[in-house]
Formats: sequence, structure tokens, C-alpha cells
Amino acid sequence: MSAQTHTPPQPASTGRADIRLPWWALALPALAFITLLTLILNPSDAHAATAEPAITQLIERIQQLIMR
Repeated sequence: MSAQTHTPPQPASTGRADIRLPWWALALPALAFITLLTLILNPSDAHAATAEPAITQLIERIQQLIMR
């Protein structure tokens, strides 16, 4: 009596879906990130900023706590 041999299953197709993003799908988030980053780094350009920036206050508070 001979044993049946099983053939290995065919490998799955490795074809990729061709997905293409429009140029603005990458450009707009990058532009928004750069704009927000510049506002954080230079808050004097932000017209709604009336007090010291929160980052400056946070750094000063950390320095005070370290000096204790």
C-alpha cells in the first residue's frame, strides 16, 4: 500500500493593489504641520496670543522646580 502524496498548495498571489494618492493628500498635512510648528516656535505671529506662550511658562516652572 502506498501513501498518498499531497502537493503543496499554490502560494498566494503577491500582486499589489495599485493605489496612488493625489499630490495634495501628502502636501496639505505637511503644510498644516509646518504652519503649526512655526506658530509654536514664534508665537508673536499668532494674533490671538495675548499672554506669554504656554511653552515658556512650562519651561520656567520646570526650572523653578529644579532649583529648589
